[in-house]
Amino acid sequence: MAERTSTGFLTMMLEPTPAVAMTLPAEVREKLAELELELSEGDITQKGYEKKRGKLLAPYIPQIQGVDPSLQIDNRIQASSQAVLPGSKHNKSRAANTRDERFRSDLHTEAVQAALAKYKERKMPMPSKRRSVLVQSSVEACTPPDTSSASEDEGSLRRQGRLATSTPYQGHGHPAVEHWFNRVIQGSSTSSSASSTSSHPGGRSVTTTNTTSHAALNANAAATALADFMAHTQLDNHSAPPDVTGLSERSSLHTERPQVASVRGVSRGYNHHISVMETADGVPVNSRVSSKIQQLLNTLKRPKRPPLREFFVDDFEELLDVQQPDPNQPKPEGQHMSALEGEPLAVVNNWPPSLPAALQRWGTTQPKSPCLTGLDNAGKPVYTLTYGKLWTRSQKLAYTLLNKLSTRNEPLLVPGDRVALVFPNNDPVMFMVAFYGCLLAELVPVPIEVPLTRKDAGSQQIGFLLGSCGVTLALTTDACQKGLPKAQTGEVATFKGWPRLLWFVTDGKHVVKPPKDWHPPIREASNDIAYIEYKTSKEGSTMGITVSHSAMLAHCHALTQACGYTEAETITNVLDFKREAGLWHGVLTSVMNRMHVISIPYSLMKVNPLSWIQKVHTYKARVAVVKSRDMHWSLLAQRDQRDISLSSLRMLIVADGANPWSISSCDAFLNVFQARGLRPEVICPCASSSEAMTVAIRRPPEMGVPPPGKAVLSMGGLSHSVIRVDTEEKLSVLTVQDVGQVMPGALVCVVRVEGTPYLCQTDEVGEICVSSGSTGIAYYGLPGMTKNIFETIPVTSSGIPISDRPFTRTSLLGFVGPDSLVFVVGKMDGLMVVSGRRHNADDVVATALAVEPMKFVYRGRIAVFSVSVLHDERIIVVAEQRPDASEEDSFQWMSRVLQAIDSIHQVGVYCLALVPANTLPKAPLGGIHISETKQRFLEGALHPCNVLMCPHTCVTNLPKPRQKQPEVGPASMIVGNLVAGKRIAQACGRDVAQLEDNDQARKFLYIQDVLQWRAQATPDHPLFLVLNAKGTVASTASCLQLHKRAERVAAALIGRLNTGDHVALVYPPGIDLIATFYGCLYAGCVPVTVRPPHPQNLATTLPTVKMIVEVSKSVCILTTQAIMKLLKSKEAAAAVDVKSWPMVLDTDDLPRKKSPQMYKPPTPEMLAYLDFSVSTTGILAGVKMSHTATSALCRSIKLQCELYPSRQIAICLDPYCGLGFALWCLCSVYSGHQSILVPPLELESNASLWLAAVSQYKVRVTFCSYSVMEMCTKGLGSQTEALRLRNVNLSCVRTCMVVAEERPRIALTQTFSKIFKDLGLSPRAVSTTFGCRVNVAICLQGTAGPDPTTVYVDMRALRHDRVRLVERGSPHSLPLMESGKILPGVKVIIANTETKGPLGDSHLGEIWVSSPHNATGYYTVYGEEALHADHFNTKLSFGDTQTVWARTGYLGFLRRTDLTDASGERHDALYVVGSLDETLELRGMRYHPIDIETSVIRSHKSIAECAVFTWTNLLVVVVELEGSEQEALDLVALVTNVVLEEHYLIVGVVVVVDPGVIPINSRGEKQRMHLRDGFLADQLDPIYVAYNM
Repeated sequence: MAERTSTGFLTMMLEPTPAVAMTLPAEVREKLAELELELSEGDITQKGYEKKRGKLLAPYIPQIQGVDPSLQIDNRIQASSQAVLPGSKHNKSRAANTRDERFRSDLHTEAVQAALAKYKERKMPMPSKRRSVLVQSSVEACTPPDTSSASEDEGSLRRQGRLATSTPYQGHGHPAVEHWFNRVIQGSSTSSSASSTSSHPGGRSVTTTNTTSHAALNANAAATALADFMAHTQLDNHSAPPDVTGLSERSSLHTERPQVASVRGVSRGYNHHISVMETADGVPVNSRVSSKIQQLLNTLKRPKRPPLREFFVDDFEELLDVQQPDPNQPKPEGQHMSALEGEPLAVVNNWPPSLPAALQRWGTTQPKSPCLTGLDNAGKPVYTLTYGKLWTRSQKLAYTLLNKLSTRNEPLLVPGDRVALVFPNNDPVMFMVAFYGCLLAELVPVPIEVPLTRKDAGSQQIGFLLGSCGVTLALTTDACQKGLPKAQTGEVATFKGWPRLLWFVTDGKHVVKPPKDWHPPIREASNDIAYIEYKTSKEGSTMGITVSHSAMLAHCHALTQACGYTEAETITNVLDFKREAGLWHGVLTSVMNRMHVISIPYSLMKVNPLSWIQKVHTYKARVAVVKSRDMHWSLLAQRDQRDISLSSLRMLIVADGANPWSISSCDAFLNVFQARGLRPEVICPCASSSEAMTVAIRRPPEMGVPPPGKAVLSMGGLSHSVIRVDTEEKLSVLTVQDVGQVMPGALVCVVRVEGTPYLCQTDEVGEICVSSGSTGIAYYGLPGMTKNIFETIPVTSSGIPISDRPFTRTSLLGFVGPDSLVFVVGKMDGLMVVSGRRHNADDVVATALAVEPMKFVYRGRIAVFSVSVLHDERIIVVAEQRPDASEEDSFQWMSRVLQAIDSIHQVGVYCLALVPANTLPKAPLGGIHISETKQRFLEGALHPCNVLMCPHTCVTNLPKPRQKQPEVGPASMIVGNLVAGKRIAQACGRDVAQLEDNDQARKFLYIQDVLQWRAQATPDHPLFLVLNAKGTVASTASCLQLHKRAERVAAALIGRLNTGDHVALVYPPGIDLIATFYGCLYAGCVPVTVRPPHPQNLATTLPTVKMIVEVSKSVCILTTQAIMKLLKSKEAAAAVDVKSWPMVLDTDDLPRKKSPQMYKPPTPEMLAYLDFSVSTTGILAGVKMSHTATSALCRSIKLQCELYPSRQIAICLDPYCGLGFALWCLCSVYSGHQSILVPPLELESNASLWLAAVSQYKVRVTFCSYSVMEMCTKGLGSQTEALRLRNVNLSCVRTCMVVAEERPRIALTQTFSKIFKDLGLSPRAVSTTFGCRVNVAICLQGTAGPDPTTVYVDMRALRHDRVRLVERGSPHSLPLMESGKILPGVKVIIANTETKGPLGDSHLGEIWVSSPHNATGYYTVYGEEALHADHFNTKLSFGDTQTVWARTGYLGFLRRTDLTDASGERHDALYVVGSLDETLELRGMRYHPIDIETSVIRSHKSIAECAVFTWTNLLVVVVELEGSEQEALDLVALVTNVVLEEHYLIVGVVVVVDPGVIPINSRGEKQRMHLRDGFLADQLDPIYVAYNM
């Protein structure tokens, strides 16, 4: 048996082919239907179902290959018990669905199955989910076989794959492997990619056939991860990964990209090991994540979008690709239609002049005649209201309402007032009395739903309607009033958005009998408002449609004539009696004709779907008013009833006959019930809308009308609004039935949907419009919308109105067919216009349901709607999944739904979300509340348990990718300061040479000499003061004390070390660090400051210490006793090799001895110290600072900040690298000012420490880092009042500078200024500095000079390296703040990163800097200096080719402002945009991660932090979720939307992680590359990873 070769074999066995199906006897068909039902209701298991079904079908299946059919079926069952074969899941096309409004024709199911069969297997990566997020998984702890190394199994598997070409189904040969294919997903936190996702429906196992490029596997072995081997059993036609990396894929060996001083960049031997895949960035990857991304790329290989003209150059305007209409699309060819007239309204003798008059007539002449029978939930009649009772009770109520309700002696109600009717669905009797009571009192009833909870979907909108109608009173029943939510006082609670209402119970004891002489006024029908019917629009807003007395009467007249109603007929009504057809037939027209209504409540239908049929039988009803859903439900339950007859029916009115799925339930219903006396011609579909009331209805057979029609239309044609009749064989067709003829007395036409209401051509779909006396007259209180809908004037193609009377738009889309029959193909509410083509939500639902729904979709509950993203509608499908569905089932179902919709409707689904059963908001009678669902989706409150986004296929209107324009090249003329007509972007700080100041320190070449001089000249002058967490002084140092301590250190080093040796200083922030730094200089050693390891976090912090010690070639470590113990501790040994530390000396108790002699360097060009720092890209770079540079740096800062010995400055920075180190260790010694040192770590226990110190010491100049500023804004935001009481006053601060190596964080600095404005902080005080590795201080605000300026630039232009200033608040604007003033002696120019030519000032380029305090080079181990020499000494390719510049690696631009600087010149401001290493090159444009991250953080309240990076040209977005894990999947769509809208980029992968996962360095900068490595190595433990298709 294992050697089966027929692929279609399983399908054949399980599917009676259409030919077979036709020949099945009726009783077998009925038994099959019963089985279906049992399965759908969960009465039998899948296995039992298949067994029984197999037995039933066995005799009818032709014998295949001489094997007995029963054997085949049994074998199929064994196979499925071993592992659910992916192929077997999709074969059964179901005839019926579980109870809901949704059902489909078998024809549609077959079309869907055929469409899916066309699809070859396309592997899609499955999203991975943390265990806790899984809703329910069917197999618990499974661990798949080890997939991390090429094991023996895999070899055998590969060989088997080779053999497998002839036998695609190889399951039994390898049961264990087969099992893992199907179950591998449940086993691990981030599920493996080895599961087959969208199997080809035909029993073929996991054989992938990618046809793009057949690469010889052996050559490409290293490029593909092992997980991919697992997925492709059949390897012969395995395709190479697509070339998205921009490298050639011929060889799988990627060259390593040089990395700046990269300690990670140790060259790795090329690895031919099969399980390693190298990415474009040279990162070896051995993880499931990468194999998934590989699959994702495989799915993206066949792009959906129309071919682009390669590239074009535009000026600034970002041009979205506008969809050009397809020249071959069908166009209407028929002649223009003319308006269609219904037959005239017949004149009836003795017709009552109004509805109250009819009630009066029957109530007085036929008081015993039954009017309405109400049923309970068991289907028993509870009460029959007679016409006499209705008349007397309505009179009582009318009298009570007008005369017995008063406020302050004024009657509460006067005729014409609106009154809410709040009656439950199972009490039609009370409703009818209340409705007619209002009519008799000349009040206007507004029937609404009973609000069950305070937060009902849509109830807020109902409240707005009541408020706008001025409703003050609500009528209800006693039982209902008791059930409403109550406030503390015992009164009915006020619902959200509702006006204050008085609730009046209409039961007998509350109403009074009117006096003998009181009679209700019975007038002729006028144009006054009779009642208001509510309607919910597509957007979810609720409107009230006003119906006049005359329209109400005319509509009753027209319905009576069209339906041939006669006096005293019996009618059963299943519909909601508060609105639409239920109200028109069951409350209004019935009274007009003294008919007897049997009202079937929804609650009874839920318990007994057959109840309406039983009542037709019992009461011999002539007419029944139902919806397709009711017919469908009764089909599922009809097996219990044998003795029902429907022969009494002369009309079965199908109220939603205009729905695309009504035809299948009509046909199916007729099939079953024809045997029970139902005549085919009594089925009468009708079309109606709240605005136009009944538009058309199929007449009962006795009226001699043409036979009913059926049209099979091409879906493709319909999407272009063109009618093309199609044969039923084609896949994408829509079968519709007619809804009969136009109503009597009505004029109907079809007009274009958008723009001027031109008449349509005869073969064109448009909106049906009606002009008659029986339509609604207005939306209450909305004159503008009323004009559009109720007063449309259709015109001919030449613009001439077709009639002088206005038409009402019905919101039905359709056309008029042969025999003047009306056909409806959809509703305006469900219309989705995607790329210029129209799709109907209901049709898409029908297609989704046809993909084996019973198994998967809970009660068929699917919502389809569109949202607007990037200037086009995008289709969203949301379904409730059954509670027992496994992860794999759901993913498989989703991928199949995508394919089915794509194939049948030729439209892509943007997002498919699955939510747990029973969580979608419900409409009043059990359907899905679409607008509320859409609202939740957009707010991120849907909480799906599975999401699949397909932006790559749907979004076809992205701007074209750009080609870089050649900038000004060497050939352009340089004249003076102009490059091709633009000012060259260059600027410089003040000239140091000309600044004559009495700077004593200038005469010393070396900073250590300055310290000695100060120790002699001003020995007791305080230099440093360190504060602890309590705010008290922990330690101080005067010039002499510091000098003495430095001498001691030098004495300890001399003799032990040689001059020029490197020494690592591992100290907490404090005076020890400063003293040992100078001690090293005294001894001729080169100090390297290193942040000490964190005792609680040794595993991550200690390796960095070790790395710096090794890379800097330190021969000795100086530290404190405590840290020394830590470095050699047992815990440390777990993180690093503690035996390989160099000599470690502790300096806590050094003997007080003077060093023999001070070391004098031979030249100031010699190395003074090394400055090591980890860049944001995760690269450790050390720079060399010479003595010359050190002195120049100190002098420059001194001049900019006007630092003198009399000054105090406060510093809250880390003292280990960059400007933080210079301010902490060097500047005070050079300038002589006192530094108040606040270690940032202390702020964790006392957030106000720094600001309190600034206030206490009245500091004018202070420095901090972004992390410190963030701690203050978050920690003290709400405590400014408490700080003021502690006398914290910040008015002394002239400049507060944030030390940074990034774009200024303008939002943070503004928040900080705003919060602390109350404590006297001047808004002008806060500014930022800018430095980088090649020069630690380029800009610094300082004390003089103009305030920092902010400009707004166009973010879209910035992506093309162009700077375009815009007004604040304009779209796509990005605020950028100047990074402080350029320091004295510093020259800056903006250069092109590629050509190295100077740029004009409207261009974004790399900031180059020339200054005496530039570092002299990188200090690295791997001899890579040659690679990076140009970072420190590079020259322009043209223009000034002499000056030596250093490249900062940051992009920015210069702007000449209108401000003047100290020298009276116009001030040049430098704006830093971001690090060049961090930028993302996508679609030919340059993106800065921070901009995308800002958008993402804004998209949902639960996103705490975000980081983005690219991997093989895919954009990966990592978000930290601050909230419950069920919100994780809400973020996927919102993140994708916002990045598309604001950045025109498609997100490839969305990773949702816990707060704190995104690594941040000591400067508060995100370490995106570390994050990327963690993601690829699978170390993030994500909550959810979504791979966008």
